[in-house]
Amino acid sequence: MAQYQSINSVGAGTRTAQIDAGLRAHMNKVYGLMSVGMLLTGAAAWAISGLATTTDPTMAVAEMRNGTMLTGLGQTLYLSPLKWVVMFAPLVMVFAFSAMINRLSVASAQLFFYIYAAAMGISISSIFLVYTGTSITQTFLITAIAFAGLSLYGYTTKKDLSGMGTFLMMGLIGLIVAMVVNIFLASSALAFAISTIGVLIFAGLTAYDTQSIKNEYIAHAQQADSDWLGKSAIMGALRLYLDFINMFMFLLSFLGNRE
Repeated sequence: MAQYQSINSVGAGTRTAQIDAGLRAHMNKVYGLMSVGMLLTGAAAWAISGLATTTDPTMAVAEMRNGTMLTGLGQTLYLSPLKWVVMFAPLVMVFAFSAMINRLSVASAQLFFYIYAAAMGISISSIFLVYTGTSITQTFLITAIAFAGLSLYGYTTKKDLSGMGTFLMMGLIGLIVAMVVNIFLASSALAFAISTIGVLIFAGLTAYDTQSIKNEYIAHAQQADSDWLGKSAIMGALRLYLDFINMFMFLLSFLGNRE
């Protein structure tokens, strides 16, 4: 009997070690995919902003209120009605991705994520026209430090953060509604409130999503479903990517120095 218990204990320890090793590999993949997505977003935003502006008056077809001269591409992206399509395209793509994920292969889902990241870069490219490059860099570094700390907390804490999920999602829905309303109201006071609440919501979501990704892996670890694991890593990367991007954008409204 003692021998059986000893063998069973060793077997359980081996399974636990395998799950821990698999979890580390899974989280590394999540953060790796997220990092590639961030690089694509930054590269797309920087490239598009460069193509959309010019310092040559003979090449300019329009001018923004801050004096930035725009090329034809810039006029189309930032001044024409197409700007609404550019603005809301990433939101539509997120909902489409969530609806299609079960029908996509792992490779297709990963490609869609990368395309989405590039589309997000085009959508936020105007930050290079509004804020100084130094303030964008500083805000990005602050966001990266905050994100790393919050994600580490979500991964290591023994506290169950699942109760935060409903509260945070309700706050997120309210935040989106307020942002849409403020497009038409253009209220600086409401914009400040939106930015403050937005930072708090996505800070909470960073910790919550990290713990959720970890727990989902542990719950499915013994099933050895490689297709699920691949898609789960992509969806996890998307969740954390959105937390980072949104926290960065809301912080930029506080910390960014305008051109």
